[in-house]
Amino acid sequence: MSNKKYEVIEEIAKLSENKKWNLEINLIRWSGNETKYDFRTFNDDKTKIGKGIALTKNEMNKLRDILNNIDLENNA
Repeated sequence: MSNKKYEVIEEIAKLSENKKWNLEINLIRWSGNETKYDFRTFNDDKTKIGKGIALTKNEMNKLRDILNNIDLENNA
């Protein structure tokens, strides 16, 4: 991961966890920029981070709408 600085503004949810990594959704500010919804792996104390994706509020709303229209039971 690059040396970008980040600040966790709000811890939203932990989607999964194992011995070393937790997949989380957080509201994060990267390098002082606008906050984004961030899906990423972290260690327990958030000093190590893995690859992930950061979405703006607009993108998150679009993703929510898409997911609400997917029949997960029949698409698995």
